[in-house]
Amino acid sequence: MKTTLRLLPLLLMSPAAVLAADDLATTITALDDAVFDSFNQCQDPAQLQKHAGYFDPAVEFYHDTGGVTWTREAMLDNTRRHACGRYTRERVAGSLQVFPVKDFGAIAQGSHRFCDTASGRCEGLADFVMLWRLHDGQWSITRVLSYAHRAAHPPAVQP
Repeated sequence: MKTTLRLLPLLLMSPAAVLAADDLATTITALDDAVFDSFNQCQDPAQLQKHAGYFDPAVEFYHDTGGVTWTREAMLDNTRRHACGRYTRERVAGSLQVFPVKDFGAIAQGSHRFCDTASGRCEGLADFVMLWRLHDGQWSITRVLSYAHRAAHPPAVQP
């Protein structure tokens, strides 16, 4: 029943709208891959600059444990100080959902794991929402929510 209810909007859409939604999901998935490919290599200044290019200069970044940043420069400063060379991000397979925003762009929602660079262990997990804007043929991220940070594997319960 839940699956039928989730598919109902797609059944009501025209074939062209379904194709457009598939194209949008493909585009945003590729952009998400590119954003975090550069993030994962941000200890290289050129990759950090590339990463910066995906974000609007006035991006708002809301992080449940780190607080809020109001500009790309503040966000990049946090990335440089707290992430680059320390950990990488990988999206949880199958978690990304993409929703169109009429006359603006898209919402991307999913989960990602954080992996310690030194050990390679992926012990952190969080959810994210990114608001992508399409303006003059260019996509940029205008808002980010990174929240529900938690251990990827809950500790075992001791008897």
